[in-house]
Amino acid sequence: MRAVVQRVRRAAVEAEGRPVAAIGAGLVALVGVARGDGPRQANWVAEKLAHLRIFQGPAGQLDRSVLEAGGAVLVVSQFTLLGDARRGRRPDFAAAAPARAARPLVDAVVDKLRLLGVQTSAGVFQAHMVVSLENDGPVTLVLDTPASPPL
Repeated sequence: MRAVVQRVRRAAVEAEGRPVAAIGAGLVALVGVARGDGPRQANWVAEKLAHLRIFQGPAGQLDRSVLEAGGAVLVVSQFTLLGDARRGRRPDFAAAAPARAARPLVDAVVDKLRLLGVQTSAGVFQAHMVVSLENDGPVTLVLDTPASPPL
């Protein structure tokens, strides 16, 4: 799995011209599922999102997680994160998992975040979405699951 994570002041998602999700301060996680990913990768991403220390503490250092900061996470599925544009002019999406395999794993990330106590919202899987966000910092990270993440 790959996730592009942005610390935000606020974010919202529209699908088919209608608002479907919004958060205040927290994280936006654009999540792409690769072929061969499974529950271990979804668990790893959720744990990382919940505990990643990218919020400022009292001393001004990045030493607080979204849980500690009381923020929320907005998860947006995005298969294009697995696109390979190294050759030619059109990205190759062969590394992305098919929708029937990816949907339950994106749902698993959302479910695990909620289980961990993180206020979590999500976009609409396989929909054309408009994502609005106000990046705070800016702080943006790319997370790639290790080959065999721990359970």
